[in-house]
Amino acid sequence: MIEELFGEHHQEVQRRWGAALEKTGFDAVLVHSGTPLVSFLDDFEYPFRPNPLFLYWLPLTHHPDSAVLFRPGEKPLLCFFQPDDYWYLPPADPESWWADHFDVRVVSDATTWKTEFAQKMPTNTAAIGDAPSLNAVFDRERINPENLITAIHLQRTRKTPYEVACMAEASRLAGLGHRAAEAAFMQDCSELEIHQAYLSASGHTDQRLPYHNIVALNEHGAVLHYQGRDREAPPQSRSFLIDAGCTVNAYCSDITRTYSRSGGLFAELVEAMDTLQQSLARRVCPGVDFRDLHLQAHHGIAGILADTGVIRVDAEAAVESGLSAVFYPHGLGHFIGLQTHDVAGLIDDRGASLPRPEGHPFLRLTRTLAPGNALTVEPGLYFIEALLRRWRESAGEDAVNWAVIDALLPFGGIRIEDNVVVTDAGCDNLTRTAFEAL
Repeated sequence: MIEELFGEHHQEVQRRWGAALEKTGFDAVLVHSGTPLVSFLDDFEYPFRPNPLFLYWLPLTHHPDSAVLFRPGEKPLLCFFQPDDYWYLPPADPESWWADHFDVRVVSDATTWKTEFAQKMPTNTAAIGDAPSLNAVFDRERINPENLITAIHLQRTRKTPYEVACMAEASRLAGLGHRAAEAAFMQDCSELEIHQAYLSASGHTDQRLPYHNIVALNEHGAVLHYQGRDREAPPQSRSFLIDAGCTVNAYCSDITRTYSRSGGLFAELVEAMDTLQQSLARRVCPGVDFRDLHLQAHHGIAGILADTGVIRVDAEAAVESGLSAVFYPHGLGHFIGLQTHDVAGLIDDRGASLPRPEGHPFLRLTRTLAPGNALTVEPGLYFIEALLRRWRESAGEDAVNWAVIDALLPFGGIRIEDNVVVTDAGCDNLTRTAFEAL
């Protein structure tokens, strides 16, 4: 199914790039995949990930030193780097389902693209990619021109059916991983063991993941981008927050779930947050200003805190005073696609800045939603000691039930996150669909 959709996607990509070139005054564009970075004083290469604008053209997800040359009205040229190497396994031959749409040149020298394409590039050709790879070939003003990149980024906010299909499959694979991770948590496994269970079930390696999995037990769930993976299981596993995704043809899923090991207030909060998250996701539709949805999330979370006795003020007062941000310090979501935090979330269709609401500096998406947008919906509720201490020192003790806070601190926090695609009539929740099918 995914492969059958690529041809239509390829035609749309050519149309979009052609329009962007015409708008910005360039005759052609060369997109370089990138060059691996070698660590200082060593021969170790850091994990390589191609330039996302290169991946927009084709699914060469781990191929360095390749390049696409596009001139409107002509079949795109691909310089496919396949070294004659016995130290490392070279890339497999191009697959026909995507390669048939390109004029492919298979080369064994990483610099061949410079000579292969030199005579085919008009003088006014833009270049996109790692600047060190391009400096010797292009003038500085033609390397990564901001106006061209912005025009393409705006086009990327509307996903093609091929892109949506890739993301749906990435959600399905992530669902397998999440189910395995939940089971490992219930078996008192360590964070490292849970992570390994996720990789095995989803069929991924660490390098293929779209981002560093967050696998957080107990208090670690209060660290928003928790980066550790303890080898030893804690004496008691009370709670578990996992933020983990997968990739298919470089397209990402980004999914979070939170679990409680027993009943009580924390389990009640998890259930309430899941209900709120689904309500917010159902409100995603064309014409919705995501900033408004973010503020609705704050009111919903503040209401949960008030209803459960965590705070002693009503929801409106908690939002107006900034208290809700103590428990919910990040944004409701972001665009997703070839990048986990995909592009153009903070500008309008003319490239002008769209400001965040006052007091909400971490929101990554401020656009009015349109069909084809793919985004996350991820409200959170955390018990972060540092933020709570600052509130207590600056605003006093009256608004917060500190005895309840002390009981909840060992559980860390809650985040529920789905990936949704805006349709003409509403949205498709890729995550819930994938999980329900397991």
